[in-house]
Amino acid sequence: MVTPEIFATQPAPDRWLVIGTAVLALAAVAPSAIWRLSRNAITIAHEGGHGLIALATGRRLEGIRLHSDTSGLTVSRGRPTGPGMILTAAAGYTAPPLLGLGGAWLLASHRITLLLWVATALLIAMLVMIRNAYGALTVVLTGAAFLLVSWLTEPEVQAAFAYAAVWFLLLGGVRPVFELQVKRRHGGAPDSDADQLARMTHVPPAMWLFLFHAVSLCSLIGGGRRLLDP
Repeated sequence: MVTPEIFATQPAPDRWLVIGTAVLALAAVAPSAIWRLSRNAITIAHEGGHGLIALATGRRLEGIRLHSDTSGLTVSRGRPTGPGMILTAAAGYTAPPLLGLGGAWLLASHRITLLLWVATALLIAMLVMIRNAYGALTVVLTGAAFLLVSWLTEPEVQAAFAYAAVWFLLLGGVRPVFELQVKRRHGGAPDSDADQLARMTHVPPAMWLFLFHAVSLCSLIGGGRRLLDP
């Protein structure tokens, strides 16, 4: 049966694989030329975070769009202010690192298969709410990668893929916050998540940026420690 296999534990991979996948993930995040492509995966997590929290707080999720310039848009209906809207707006930049932290916890518990299937399920659920062709293609390709690795590859390949994905979320969750900070310093992104939160809460955008930095960096440190010393 499939279900017991999903929740079963797998042997911990060799330390060289954990470190090697961290280097691979860093190579997908640090160089700007590669980042312009790989950032699409972070955008999926970012917009998925908006959508998930919108539903969790009782808002009506209208749809999600992902664009080829790695931007995205999540539209939900409900009160324009209040805790639900604040949590929804704050979920974008915090979603990738927190997903990475959750993934690190699963991997440290030796539940590689469970992580792959949870990621696949989340991507399938998100696909239902995608409202443009590019977004659908991006989510389908990402979900297919997780599904094919889960079904068709050996445990060693599954472990390498899972660790690389989690490292990528942890490392890739840090860079967008710095990018947003630079854009705002030069007068760009006037309608960013931080600015929207500032208008709703009367808390300066810099404080929201500090929160995003704190979440992403703490998740990277905590998740990295779990992965390297489970």
